[in-house]
Amino acid sequence: QVQLVESGGGLVQAGGSLRLSCAASGRAFSMGWFRQAPGKEREFVAFHSSGSSTVYADSVKGRFTISRDNAKNTVYLQMNSLKPEDTAVYYCAAGRGYSGSKSVLYDYWGQGTQVTVSS
Repeated sequence: QVQLVESGGGLVQAGGSLRLSCAASGRAFSMGWFRQAPGKEREFVAFHSSGSSTVYADSVKGRFTISRDNAKNTVYLQMNSLKPEDTAVYYCAAGRGYSGSKSVLYDYWGQGTQVTVSS
């Protein structure tokens, strides 16, 4: 069992930046970020393998960067040029195998951290 703890959410103005962190209690091949806005389904944001492979949702490409510190079992999401439509609860997820952008392939989930972007 891997436990995930997210941190770094908050309120920011449009155009601003936030950095989310997710600390895992153990190793996982896949680590990713998803988000869920009110009234919407959860959607994929970014993925990082235990190596160097990354995948991004089109909506965040060029603005968000996922990084990973395997020694600390921690994944980060640097979010720049934030827009009001980025407002959501952001969830960290970990998978034992290759999970990519598919939420059903992730085995463990964090509690989520709120990100609110004001216009």
